[in-house]
Amino acid sequence: MNISITGRHVEVTEAIKQHAEDKVKRIKKYMHDVIDVHIILSVEKFRHKAEITVQGDGLTLHGEDVTDDMYASIDSVTSKVETQARKHKEKLKTARVKDKDTTNGEEQP
Repeated sequence: MNISITGRHVEVTEAIKQHAEDKVKRIKKYMHDVIDVHIILSVEKFRHKAEITVQGDGLTLHGEDVTDDMYASIDSVTSKVETQARKHKEKLKTARVKDKDTTNGEEQP
């Protein structure tokens, strides 16, 4: 998994970088073939914005959030992307179950 962090109008400290990487690694339990993760952190006056784009499994997930604290923005946006990944995994599971039921010759109720 390749993680790149970009700061716009903000210096990305080692603590922020480590916090973002730790949060993003949680997505890996929902997507096994994560190829690239791009995190963009920006500050405009009192708005701290975090954007995350995750590419992998033939899927691209994107999320962004704005708060008054950079750590809160990172937490919130990783939660959003994690929810997207969880929904996609559940969608694949139900599709496999339906496909498995129809290939056995059973009718769906």
